[in-house]
This record gives sequence, C-alpha cells and structure tokens, in this order.
Amino acid sequence: MTGPRVVVIGAGVVGAALAEELSARGWDDITVVDQGEVPTPGGSSTHAPGLVFQTNPSKTMTEMARYTVEKLTRLGCFLQVGGLEVATTPERFAELRRRHGWATAWGVEAHLLTTEECVERHSLLDPARVLGGLYVPTDGIAKAVRAVEAQLALARDRGVRVLDRHEVLDIRVEDDRVTAVVTDKGELPADLVVCCAGIWGPKVAGMVGMALPLTPLAHQLAWTGPVPALSGQAEEATRPILRHQDADLYYRERFDRLAVGYYGHRPMPVRPEAIASVRDAEMMPSVTPFTPGDFADAWTETRSLLPPTRDAKIEEGINGLFSFTTDNMPLLGQSAEVKGFWVAEAVWVTHSAGVARAMAEWLADGHCSSFDLHECDVNRFEPHQLAPEYVLTRDCQNFVEVYDIIHPLQPPENLRPLRVSPFHPRQRELGAFPLEASGWERPQWYEANAGLAEGREIPVPGDWAARYWSPIVGAEAQASREGVALYDMTALKRLEVSGPGAAAFLSRVSTGDVGKSIGSVTYCLLLDEDGGIRSDVTIARLGRDLFQVGANGNLDLDWLSRHRPPEVSIRDITPGTCCVGVWGPRARDLVAPLTEDDFSAEGFRYFRAKRAYIGSVPVTALRLSYIGELGWELYTTADMGLKLWDTLWEAGQAYGVVAGGRGAFNSLRLEKGYRSFGTDMTYEHDPFEAGLGFAVKMDKGDFIGRAALTERRASVSRRLTCLTVDDPAGVVMGKEPVYDGDACVGYVTSAAYGYTIGKGIAYAWLPAALSTPGQVVHIGYFGQRVAAVVAEEPLFDPAMKRLRA
Repeated sequence: MTGPRVVVIGAGVVGAALAEELSARGWDDITVVDQGEVPTPGGSSTHAPGLVFQTNPSKTMTEMARYTVEKLTRLGCFLQVGGLEVATTPERFAELRRRHGWATAWGVEAHLLTTEECVERHSLLDPARVLGGLYVPTDGIAKAVRAVEAQLALARDRGVRVLDRHEVLDIRVEDDRVTAVVTDKGELPADLVVCCAGIWGPKVAGMVGMALPLTPLAHQLAWTGPVPALSGQAEEATRPILRHQDADLYYRERFDRLAVGYYGHRPMPVRPEAIASVRDAEMMPSVTPFTPGDFADAWTETRSLLPPTRDAKIEEGINGLFSFTTDNMPLLGQSAEVKGFWVAEAVWVTHSAGVARAMAEWLADGHCSSFDLHECDVNRFEPHQLAPEYVLTRDCQNFVEVYDIIHPLQPPENLRPLRVSPFHPRQRELGAFPLEASGWERPQWYEANAGLAEGREIPVPGDWAARYWSPIVGAEAQASREGVALYDMTALKRLEVSGPGAAAFLSRVSTGDVGKSIGSVTYCLLLDEDGGIRSDVTIARLGRDLFQVGANGNLDLDWLSRHRPPEVSIRDITPGTCCVGVWGPRARDLVAPLTEDDFSAEGFRYFRAKRAYIGSVPVTALRLSYIGELGWELYTTADMGLKLWDTLWEAGQAYGVVAGGRGAFNSLRLEKGYRSFGTDMTYEHDPFEAGLGFAVKMDKGDFIGRAALTERRASVSRRLTCLTVDDPAGVVMGKEPVYDGDACVGYVTSAAYGYTIGKGIAYAWLPAALSTPGQVVHIGYFGQRVAAVVAEEPLFDPAMKRLRA
C-alpha cells in the first residue's frame, strides 16, 4: 500500500478532483463516498451552471481558477468561449479597469473593450446600454458533471473506490484522531478523512465537533425558452459567458436558449441540517423551488440589456444552493482539534481543480507548493467569527455584495462594534473614524486632529485612494515624526509561551536566536518546511521559561500549537490585554517622568523588554516602533488600559501628544520599509526574496525550513522592491500590475503616500534584475500608467538614529 487510508466525503467536483490528484501522486487506498448517485449525487456541482470567470482580487483564487481551466480543458470538460463583463455605469467601467489590472498582475490575458467590441463578441447586447467591457479569452463554461465523471474515471483506473448511495452517519474519533467513517452500509477505516461535502460541510464537520463558518444560500438560475436570435445554433455555446454586475446578473448559452443567473434577490439561507436528503428531495437536495417574484427585476433588466430576449420567456428555474463564507474564501485544512480530519469546503466549480491540487500537495507533502493558502486556511478565524449569528449575518451580507464594487478599506457595517480596546471611550471622544480588523474597531484617523492639518501641505490622492481617507492622516503622520503620538496596537495578536521547553521550542519553530538574555526581543520569521514565510513575529523573553510572541493572527497560534511539545503551554492573551504605542522624538520626554524604572537610552536599549510601572499601571514595555521612531509598545491588562491611556494623555499635553490612526501608521511603516505579512510577503515567498535575510540566523542550529533555505538563498530571482511615485494622484492601493515597457513583470503589495519624504510609496514584487535603484517602471492604475522609480530602502532614517536615540 502506498499512502494512508483516505476517505473523501463528497463526490462533487472537489471530491472527484481530489481523488484524481491524490491517486496521481501514487496514493492507492482512497475511497470516495457520497449519499447520492455518481456522477450526479445532488449537491451544488450537479446543478452548477459552470461559468468560470478567473479574475479575482486574490492572486491565489485566480491561480486556482487558471489551473482548473487548464485541467478541465485537457479532460474535454470545458467550453472555452471566453468571458465578458460589461459596464453600464461609469463606476463599473472604472472597476473593470481595476479588474483588468488584477488579471494582468496575476498572469491572465485580459482586454478592455469598447462598446462596439463588446457587441461584436456578444451580439445580443444593446449597444446603447453598454459603456465597455472586460474580456478574458480563456474563461468559459466548466461542464461540472462531465468533470466529475472524467476525474473519477482516472481515479478508478488507479484503484480508487467510489461508493455512491452511502450516507455518512458519523466519524469515529479515538485519542483525538479519526479512525473510521460510519455509513448506512457499514464502516470505512480511515487514517485521513477529507470533507468535500459542500453545502453539507457544516453537518459533517459537526460530527467531529468542528464549527465550519459556512452557510448554504439559494441563488436563482433560470432558463429561457428558445430565443429567436439564437435559432439554429448547433453548438452549445458560441458567445462568451456574460456578466452584468451592475444588476447582479450573469448569462450563458445552451444552444438556442439562455441561462440567467441572479444575485440581486433577498438572501435565502438554508440550515445544512434542513437540506432534504437524496431520498426525500423532489428534484435534488441542493435545489429548492423557484420563486418567480424574486426574479421579476432580473427578467426586466435582462430584456433591457439583451433586447432579443424580449421575444422569449422564462420556461424553467431553480433556487440552487451554494456555499458562502464570512470572507468569501474557501475553507481548507486540518481540524485544530482532531488529527486526520481535513476539509475542502466552500469551493465553487471555478476553483475546484486548483483546490484539489492544493489539498493533494498539502496532504502528501505536508505543505502546498503551488498556491499560497494563508487566505484559505480553515483555522484563520477568531473565536467570535465562528459564532452562528456572525456566520449567518456575514454570509448573507456577502451574498448581497457578491457583485458590488468593494473598496480595499471598506469595513462591514453590521455586527459592529464587536471588539473594542479599553481605549475606545477616549477614541470616541477624539472623533475616531474606525475601520475594522478581526472584529476590532481600529481608528483610521481622529477628527480631533483636524486642526493639525491646517497650514500643512497634505497632497490629495486620486478619487479611489481618497475614499476612507482624510488630510488628517497626513497631519497625524507628520506630527508623529515631530513630537509624540499614541497608537492603539491592541488588535495585534499576543501569545504567551511558557514552560521548561519554551526556549528550545521557539528556537525550533523560528528563524531567530531567541535563547538570549531575559529582556531580549527578537524579530524573526516562522517558516514552512519549504522555506516559505508563514509569518513574521516578535519574541520577547520575559523570564527564563516565559515568552511573549507578537503574532499576526490565529494561523500563528494554530501553527505553533501543532508543533508544541507537551511541556510547553501556549495561551492567547490578546482579549485580556491591550497595547499602546508611544512613539516619536519626544516619547522619552513623555514616558520617563511617569516611571521610576530606567527608560534612558543606556538603561532601556532598542529591542529590549522590561516590566515596569507607568504611574500606577503595571506594564510590559518593549522598545520597538513600527513607525520608525523612538518609543515603546506598552502592554497592560485590559482592566488597566483606560488608566494607562489617561496617564499618558494627561502627561503628554505638555509635549503636544496626538492620537495616531492606522492611516498614518501605514504611511510611516512604509517610509521605514517594514513589511506586513499577508500583504507584502506570504507563504510563496522566502526571507531572502522579501529582504528579511537579516532575520534568519542560519548558524544557530536547526529550525523548520532551514534545509530548504540553503538552496533558495542561492537562487533569488525576484525581490520585494521599494518604488517611489512623484505624482500624489498616482498613489495606488495594492495589487496593481507593474510594467517594464509593455511587459507585466510584477505587482504591487502595499502602498501609501509618504508624508515625511513627500512621495508616493509602493512596494512590489519584481524580477531581481529590475530591483536596482534608479530603475524606472510603470504601475498600471485604472488603465493609466504611473511612473515609479526603484529606491534604496529604508526611505526614512536609514542610519536608524531615531530608533536608537
């Protein structure tokens, strides 16, 4: 036998693709089980219209879609008729330019079309309604049922068993590990169970006590009768699949008829437990009766956009169930509590084969080499994000917004506030304009600082970048460099790692030398076995066997917990603590008189930590600064947080203290060249490419990823590169393509205006040959080309004099 005993629950496009991908890697003890009859078991794959639009703001999702297209094309399961998105409003046409940038950045051929070119490709369109469009020639129609058949056929040829008409009743777990899947026809021994059950995913995951933040929602799909303009069409589809996002509509041909898909109706969620069984469903379990009243507006708009449909009528329709999640991303990975139980959920046909490849690599190799999965990992959620109310509310909102134009900074409007720092009352008094991060209310700027902007030169960015922006952002940034500012850093994840093996454990999982003296602080990385960056963290040694880890989110907690030896304890202390950054050239003037502890340059050096008192408040002080200025991160318990803020605020009046928001923070950190995990670097990048080689101590002994780094260090072909832009109107937002001449050579990660240096800043992944200072490139921004110059970094205080003052 090669490979463990694997049971895949679900024989839709994801389960079928996973069986094929795993068996192609030589695993030969694989069983696929489904309650329905293969290849049409009755889930979402069975009724899916199959439209594949590859362009997505997520690089990972685009790459998964591209792989799906390539694979299904090879298998003869894909009609590559192209994909056309049309704009009927100026706002949408601008959005299509942004989407064209995504496609180009991620390597998908795409073209912006005029009205005439749109009509040339899709003759049913009314040219009077269309302003232009985005055309992707490799998009098309995935034949989902045929894809299930083709991939299961390949898997069967390699020995995979397919058991349809087997209902899963339970999953056996012993000593926190799966041992078997119980069906109505017997028990299937298993070392690994992968849940690909789609809309039934939460029900199956619940069998091992796992909460899956997924909601099945009904989505309307209707078919017209014969459309005279399509009469005699011998091929199933000749025109591109069509998307009219201004009205929440999409279309595809089926010979002389059209399918009309609609997202503009009210959300219609269905509890997974309430979905009819295969035996009891009138049509199929994933289909509920069509509700014509919800479709009326869709049909009116269709006949306006596509005038030839006025000579047709709607003949059939369904309300088909699809999976939605709270952040519109799939749910992939292994349960945090039960070893061997994996999920591949909330995956539509568009990304099915790509997800299967990712899962197969993850299962077989221990990591995924083809795709960056940090956005997809099922363990990314904070506890409140698994609450039933939260899941239902956010999933329904995502259904409503599925085709909306969403700004990168746009916060959710419901279920707020959820998490507030102890400083929240004072922030409200200061007129905080809050956005949201992991449920936290996080001020972007403070209206109380409006007066600071008077008399300053604060350039106004272009219309798109000016949303969720104020000139106060620039004033707060400049004031932070001039005096002293308080920044609420409570939203950052904080973990306490303790126990007799804590130092050795942290040394094993990180790239840094954490075994230094008590009071040391180390900036380092968490790597995967292939040397890819999983996170960047700070590790403060507060005692012989006590450490505080500044992490990026719940995935860091999950990663550390999976590698934790029994003698080490890991505790998330974020909810019970808070943090304020006191930063600026006058930070010591503010803090030192409030404590009897030594906060002098000699007594409290850069990258050191100590326990102290600020007035009557006990704090853990770390001499760090993510804005590149003198200062400290001051941590205390939540019950003392407001007192800490008030103490600092009152004493700071003599020094002109201001509260700084996230807008200023982002500008200042980019001036200093500080990276942000998940934006500037992800699992697909290594430390040397990302400019973080200094955080890797190759001579300290073994650590996860060390062996892979030896080879990767010698073959750096791309680099995270600092670019500057002279024109403030050219300040970009991230994910834009970067061109060398006419060739797209990379993409932007983080961007902001640098209010100290007086230039726009953009970090971008570029070929190493183009990362030389002085090199001129161009950033694609809403169809325009913005000139940018490669710059030496950091742009601000390269000698580190301010930080070490």
